[in-house]
Amino acid sequence: MAFRSIRDPTRGTFMRFQLLGPLSIAHGPETVVLKPSKPTSLLAALLLHPGTVVSTDYLLRAVWDEEPPATARAALQTCVLRLRRLFAKYGISATTIEAVPGGYRMANDVETLDLALFRFLAGQARAATGEEEELYRLRAALALWQGQPLANVASRMLQRDAVPALEQERLRVLERVCDLELAAGNCHQVLVDLYEGARRHPVRERFTEQLIEALYRTGRQAEALAEYRAIKDRLRDELGVDPGPGLRRLELAILRAEELGGPIPVITQRPLTARELASANVERVLAVSGFTGREADRDAIAARLTTPGGPRLVVVSGAPGIGKSALVRQCAYEVQDAFPGGVFTVPLARSDGTPVEVEEARKLLPEPGGGRRLLILDDAVGAGQVLPLLPTAGDTSVVVTSRRGLAAVVATRGGSVHRLDVLGAAEGYALLAGLVGEERIAAEAEAARELANVCGYFPLALRIAAGRLLTRPGLSVADCAAWLAQDPPARLALAEDPRLSVPEVFGQALAALGPEPREAFLRLGSLEPGADLTSAGAPTVLEQLVEAGMLEDGPPGHPYRLHAFLYGYARHIARERAAAPPRAH
Repeated sequence: MAFRSIRDPTRGTFMRFQLLGPLSIAHGPETVVLKPSKPTSLLAALLLHPGTVVSTDYLLRAVWDEEPPATARAALQTCVLRLRRLFAKYGISATTIEAVPGGYRMANDVETLDLALFRFLAGQARAATGEEEELYRLRAALALWQGQPLANVASRMLQRDAVPALEQERLRVLERVCDLELAAGNCHQVLVDLYEGARRHPVRERFTEQLIEALYRTGRQAEALAEYRAIKDRLRDELGVDPGPGLRRLELAILRAEELGGPIPVITQRPLTARELASANVERVLAVSGFTGREADRDAIAARLTTPGGPRLVVVSGAPGIGKSALVRQCAYEVQDAFPGGVFTVPLARSDGTPVEVEEARKLLPEPGGGRRLLILDDAVGAGQVLPLLPTAGDTSVVVTSRRGLAAVVATRGGSVHRLDVLGAAEGYALLAGLVGEERIAAEAEAARELANVCGYFPLALRIAAGRLLTRPGLSVADCAAWLAQDPPARLALAEDPRLSVPEVFGQALAALGPEPREAFLRLGSLEPGADLTSAGAPTVLEQLVEAGMLEDGPPGHPYRLHAFLYGYARHIARERAAAPPRAH
């Protein structure tokens, strides 16, 4: 075994267990890096839930990668015995692993587990009375990391689920450290961290914002603008999305040669010059990569937006991940010649699902004048966010995307609502062919049709599956479909971007519901296929689910219907809740 010394930077004592790097156990002034094995996977699963009871079922899945043998429970007890013998070798009490009803528990804290100390220091930083103290605590927390977490843990389940979550915790702390350093004027000191963060996590836009700001404030304006254009091209080419509002505000500030003095640039409101407007906003809209189908919706939306006279307002609503934004961007590409004043997109939600404040969104609205325009208000969370942003004068057509129907918007300002359904089977196949390549998909046509079915014909899920195939040229379509089919709601995710993750996108939609509709949605997952959906909740509660895009109006004689893919997600969440270890009190 390899040895390495790891010290707690705040207390001068040695951690007994280390997760934030190769899984290790302290032995005197050094630590022993454990070999990959089933006991190592078991120890990792326990340490990830310090002080809580971890269910036997969860541990079995972690150790045997969700396919435990018939003798797995007895073998799990053997793994526990092996760990206790290992602990004794290094002076750790055998009772550190406690057998309790339903599972096992390890009562680790900040003195014995680096993950617990990391979270403690991050919490202390949030409660700090000054930025200097906050920065010190956060730097101390980052110093606990010794490389890729759980690098020597063989469990595929933990590598898939736990490691990305740990990395997200680290990245949030690093982002805040860079914010504080920039606020203190230490731009040169954080350039290395920011270059690494922006290159390794290109779709995590905050790192790129910070890098651009640091370059600009150190006199490297051309490099700052080059970074903006590079990320803009990458987001459009790979994801079909535009940069977020933070990056767009930052580009405008640089074009205006404004002074930036904080982690988030504050842009003064004044009319844009013609050059700024041409550089920053008015540009050709690109076609959505691989877009296919929805001809009737596209024709109807185009007609509404371009017809002279009457309200030129369209609301495109539907379930999360059903392709609202992609449809609108494709429509904008097809009708942009009718809008010589330009096409403007204002995102109304951040990548984590939180809404953009109205005042912040107003900063991205085009100035009055400039010819006929198309305004896209993307991912609105409610009518109260949309109504203040609608133009009251001028020649502007507006299209709004939202999970909600926004009846108050249409009732107040007129217009039409297009509620999207899933793609048809042929459209789902065509989308895969457009994204992955016709030749590769045609070579496994039946498997591709099965893959589209596994994805529930949801455009979001289909694009994620396509991304998996594109990044794994040797992966067959059949193997991809079979692997995803084992647990589609959990496995349809690309780790680099929360916008291309079914658990993230659906989870944000679920979290945005109130307590009653959230519980009603989860009850839908406990119903047997074909059951009466009205038994999941009161009519007023189910209507809230319809409004939120999580339930649909049903055919005659059936008040409601639930997309099969959303039903699968509801069942997945219900199973997770049943298997999760109870919270410590």
